Amino acid sequence: MPAAAALPLPAEVEAWLGWLASQRRAAPTTLQAYRRDLEALLRLAEGRALATLTASDIRRCVGRLHGEGLGGRSIARHLSAWRGLYRWLARHHGLQANPVDGIRAPKSAVTLPRALSPEQAKALLDAEAESLLEIRDVAMFELFYSSGLRLAELAALDVGGGLDMVEALVLVTGKRQRQRSVPVGGQALQAVRAWLALRAQVAAQQEAALFVSRTGTRLSPAGIRSRLAQRARQTGLGVHVHPHMLRHSFASHLLQSSGDLRAVQELLGHASIRSTQVYTHLDFQHLAHVYDKAHPRARK
Repeated sequence: MPAAAALPLPAEVEAWLGWLASQRRAAPTTLQAYRRDLEALLRLAEGRALATLTASDIRRCVGRLHGEGLGGRSIARHLSAWRGLYRWLARHHGLQANPVDGIRAPKSAVTLPRALSPEQAKALLDAEAESLLEIRDVAMFELFYSSGLRLAELAALDVGGGLDMVEALVLVTGKRQRQRSVPVGGQALQAVRAWLALRAQVAAQQEAALFVSRTGTRLSPAGIRSRLAQRARQTGLGVHVHPHMLRHSFASHLLQSSGDLRAVQELLGHASIRSTQVYTHLDFQHLAHVYDKAHPRARK
């Protein structure tokens, strides 16, 4: 289905998004997602003013999104944005009732994040770097896997800011502007040092970014994603590797070794332990696989 043209948002919606940006310090990616979700609501409302929609209207909108192929998690995100807007309208514009209250998204199957095996991670990171940009890539991906960073956190790192090579720590700003300090492994430090020794050959003057593109400016998240997929193909892993998979691999491998779910939560920067508990399922999958291969009575 081709993407629908973006609809202009009403003034009160723009005001709410501005409030989220200035008062709640919502991340740009969050604001973009909310904008798309509210554009979807306007499309589904078919010209009706948002203040006139009822709970029945919202249920019909949910039904249409489900009919268009959206899963439960995507619809839940839409409802969260819609609910937040109506809550704000009630507080600041006298709206009498929130039509989204009490409406739930349809359930969808639980999908576990995919993670590389330790052997796959080693193959990805140990492949020889033959060019300046490949040396940069190794530094990026070692840091990704070593510290469990988010893609946006990695892309935002600056030279001399955030990464402490002496203390082997990286300070990053995650969702809702929460900062956390994460250890950096020895191999990642070595890879970053190798990149820093060459960075000046390509970085533009006054460019602060730790990781830069071939044009000398900050490497974008899309650029990092593309380089990681390319490296996975070149090393013959046989799977599509995306940045979040390295974060999943970090969490899964750390939990397998330590069993400390709270520590993994802190290192990932999860506000809730519920977000981290998915890795207990990954850990169980690993244990079940070991059991099936090793126990003499495992096979029927």
